[in-house]
Amino acid sequence: MADAIVVEGLEKSFGDQRVLDGIRFSVARGSIVALLGENGAGKTTTLRILTTVTPADAGRVAVAGHDVASAGREVRRRISATGQNVSVDATLTGAENLELMGELRGLSRRDARVRAQELLERSGLSDAGRKRVRTYSGGMRRRLDLALSMVAPADVVFLDEPTTGLDTRARSALWERVRELAEAGAAVLVTTQYLEEADALADRVLVLHRGRIVAEGTPAELKARMGGATVAVVDGDGAEVDSEGSDGTAAGLRDALARLEARGALGADSVIAVHAATLDDVFRRLTDDDGDEAPR
Repeated sequence: MADAIVVEGLEKSFGDQRVLDGIRFSVARGSIVALLGENGAGKTTTLRILTTVTPADAGRVAVAGHDVASAGREVRRRISATGQNVSVDATLTGAENLELMGELRGLSRRDARVRAQELLERSGLSDAGRKRVRTYSGGMRRRLDLALSMVAPADVVFLDEPTTGLDTRARSALWERVRELAEAGAAVLVTTQYLEEADALADRVLVLHRGRIVAEGTPAELKARMGGATVAVVDGDGAEVDSEGSDGTAAGLRDALARLEARGALGADSVIAVHAATLDDVFRRLTDDDGDEAPR
């Protein structure tokens, strides 16, 4: 698959604070890449540069085949972006928001109405489509905001922490909409602080820390770097008594149990828990440093 986003040596500072320190990555068409990082890691700044909102200090960024610095108008014609703050008009109905966006994106009035109804249904908002958005819950507004990004086909879709504030059911529904965007051929770059979101949704994960990409790969590849699994002995109250590392294989688990038994950690009533590596483990290891304030 061809790359729809190419970032090479991207740098950005605000005053004497270095926010992005020479990052480089790419996103292929039809794929979902999660940009993972703590608050202040530089995720939003990266998206603002890629969407032509903020100029970079150095580096090269191409989106949908166009340079963001010299061909910003062409880039904006080919992208869709949803920010952390929902950008819908609360005085209009859900349907009116979608119809207006459709017309702005070049659809006829009739086609815009048809597309609006289709997106309301797919977003679970059919019953609320004729209600003013000011009556919507936060989750409903977020679903409408994402639906706005789907009104017209886009080569590249940027989503900045799209599920913030949503409950589990609403987040799962939104993930399905994001997968549909990629299946339709769009390159999707999504920033998130939710590790399980990146694990469930992304084809590749980029870990951004202190303005640098400190790791990248598929969720499985990143978890494999943690070295398999941990075998723990748990007491009746659920507290961990002792533990041993393992490579995750059956032989490795047996060896870990043997070492625990040799230390006297295993009793007749002991409960054994096997903890496989998660993205949370990866993230903690990669971002565990001296705790100084990170760039914003």
